[in-house]
Amino acid sequence: MTTIHACLFDLDGVLVDTAKYHYIAWKELADDLGFPFTEQDNERLKGVSRAASLDILLEIGGLTLDENEKARLADKKNARYVEYISSMDSSEILPGALQFLMECRQNGIKVALGSASKNAMTILNNTDLTPYFDAIIDGTHTSAAKPDPEVFLLGASALGVEPAHCVVFEDAEAGIEAATRAGMTSVGIGSPASLGAANMVIPTLQEMKVSTLRESFTSD
Repeated sequence: MTTIHACLFDLDGVLVDTAKYHYIAWKELADDLGFPFTEQDNERLKGVSRAASLDILLEIGGLTLDENEKARLADKKNARYVEYISSMDSSEILPGALQFLMECRQNGIKVALGSASKNAMTILNNTDLTPYFDAIIDGTHTSAAKPDPEVFLLGASALGVEPAHCVVFEDAEAGIEAATRAGMTSVGIGSPASLGAANMVIPTLQEMKVSTLRESFTSD
């Protein structure tokens, strides 16, 4: 990378704390279906589309269902999740996230959302984050789930920035792989143990500054 022109952000687990609501909603569905679903199981669902997440859940439970029933269950889970996120507010923005978004914009770095969530706009509006994005690509704009790079390539295109000049912030292995496949630099948010494929790993966005980003990834 020569210069950084854009930062692309996943939503759940990077900017806002919605992972807990996904877990609760999936666990309730598993309880209804009669099998246990743990937080460790939930790690497999991070950064994965709703349909793919349901397939993983059913695999854990040893169940095979037809497409109509799967669609019904996916809708049921989503309805529960939407109930939870409808009461979100700006207090659920993760540490350092708002400050870093503001700093990016102040330094002329374009900002895009790249999320698999089809409820991204509800979350962004409830937490007052919408105005900080130059482009928003969510699950309503994509046909392929991460680790396919589609969501990030669409984000770069919407910003008018070449992938090589983009940095992706992700908390899931699938998202890091998607960034790599898109030809972008990646920063993992979370544990190096699970995000080792990222170009850099930090605990939260509190540890990130534009100066750090430029020092780490800009070359002559």
